[in-house]
Amino acid sequence: MVPMGAAALTTQGHRHDGGEQRMIGRLRAAWQRRGQAGMVDAYFRWTLYALPWLPVLGGVAPLMGDTAAKPLPLTLAAVATGLNVVQGVLAVPLLNRALDRYLKLAATPRGLLVVSGVLTLAAEIALFALIAVQGTADGERLSSVALAICATLTPFFMAHSLVVSKRSFLAALAGAAIGLLLLLALLTGSWLGSLGLAFLLVFAGVWSFGTTRPTGWILAAVRKLDAARSIETRLAVAEERLRFGRDLHDVMGRNLAVIALKSELAVQLARRERPEAAEQMVEVQRIAQESQREVREVVRGYRRADLQAELAGARSILRAAGVDCRIEGEEETQLPPEVESALGWVVREGTTNVLRHAAEVRRCAVRTRIDAHRSVLVMTMENDGVTHPPPAAGTGPLPGSGLKGLRERLHPLGGTLTSGPVPNGSYRLTVELPMGAATG
Repeated sequence: MVPMGAAALTTQGHRHDGGEQRMIGRLRAAWQRRGQAGMVDAYFRWTLYALPWLPVLGGVAPLMGDTAAKPLPLTLAAVATGLNVVQGVLAVPLLNRALDRYLKLAATPRGLLVVSGVLTLAAEIALFALIAVQGTADGERLSSVALAICATLTPFFMAHSLVVSKRSFLAALAGAAIGLLLLLALLTGSWLGSLGLAFLLVFAGVWSFGTTRPTGWILAAVRKLDAARSIETRLAVAEERLRFGRDLHDVMGRNLAVIALKSELAVQLARRERPEAAEQMVEVQRIAQESQREVREVVRGYRRADLQAELAGARSILRAAGVDCRIEGEEETQLPPEVESALGWVVREGTTNVLRHAAEVRRCAVRTRIDAHRSVLVMTMENDGVTHPPPAAGTGPLPGSGLKGLRERLHPLGGTLTSGPVPNGSYRLTVELPMGAATG
């Protein structure tokens, strides 16, 4: 028998594991809801936020161990390290708003830039004071402090390179390097040492520029591509609406004009008490009935989907949305018109569902095959990028007016439709039709 205490611990462990899995599931769902463009944006932003900590940990923090065991050098090194830690924390909102400024989503974060500049200046003063206290005799310590001076400049330079133009940043960097060179040369009389520090200033600026500006450029390009894909999808829908409106106008325009003219003529004849008025109204009635018939034909033609045309259109639209669409199946199978129409609507509805999640979907496959053992024609439409959890019942069909309409179309043919996530992480729409209906 298992002791009660051990059983309780086992139960708590299972609950803990279940809570962790639910938390991971929620985090994964929240990450996937961002969409492809949002994922790329978050990845590059957080990578950029981490970069200022590399100079802090690799360039400034080691000073704490390199300084002499004296209170003043140790205090200066601690002050420089603390200021750089604050700078690293401040870099998250500063770089976030600076990126938004580069993408033209927000104003320039002047307040945060001023605070970052003040922190950078205070840290640089502490580091130069450390050089003055320790002297320049120890070349190894001097190199460590020079590296820390270079590292301290990078967070401010990274943000500044995003909020100004390339020319302005490089011009300001060149001016700061020349000013630093002249100032240190006049104060110390060492042109070689001053030239080395000016070089470190330029290196820090170029490194910051080279790591930050490309990130902003990539995010801008991703946003433009995502907007273009959304516009292309909306244009495809608008084009279909225009086609239907054009067909309806061609059918109804002439008939409505004739009805208007004959109605006006009938009114004039009726006012004169002429018997021809009744004949004109009979003609108006005939034209109206003919118009109703033609409208029904237009709607029927619009609602009767051609399978091959729908497959070609699905491939074209999905590829335009960035989805790799593959079509496999029984190309030589002859299908009755009503079966082709029903399957064409399945492809159209499935394509619409894929477009709704085009930011997550990367692959889609439409397969048609004949299952000889069960004597059914099977069409499956499967795509990746599922962002919703499976239904409570497990693998049952998902609710939705579009799928409900498809089932209503398939029911007279004896067909069935199932949909939902599958174990490999994809979403699958499956249609089965009896061979008798499929072959006529």
